[in-house]
Amino acid sequence: MLSNHEREEILEETRLYPYPGAACIDALKIVQHHRGWISDEAIEDIAAELELSAAEVDSVATFYTRIYRKPVGRNVILVCDSPTCMIMGSESVYQYISDKLSIRFGETSADDRFTLLPITCLGDCDHAPALMINDDLHNNLTLGHIDEILEKYR
Repeated sequence: MLSNHEREEILEETRLYPYPGAACIDALKIVQHHRGWISDEAIEDIAAELELSAAEVDSVATFYTRIYRKPVGRNVILVCDSPTCMIMGSESVYQYISDKLSIRFGETSADDRFTLLPITCLGDCDHAPALMINDDLHNNLTLGHIDEILEKYR
């Protein structure tokens, strides 16, 4: 069930669109902001609020990489795996982080501190390789910088 606060925020967003369903992405972001991820129950609640089917809301939720359909850690690491980043060394960046945190793509560290996910493109090709932690972009990565970057996210 949506909280009153979530419902109010969603209602505020729907006022910006010609019909409630157009605020679907915004509603998903609002609920995820409060809960950390989007459960099946949240999909149903959002659908009811926006006068959409649960399947319609789920199709939007599963399309977007940054809408999480299962619980994630406090910090989400998105490693760019675009061709440019791959050429510039993103595989070694992934491997270093994976080994350091003892997790693979799609997994969360035992301390719930990090979830590691791939992302198709961060749009920072001229500064590859790149990764994003939460909303912070890190680029021109070298293995020597990764420990320093990870320490910022306690």
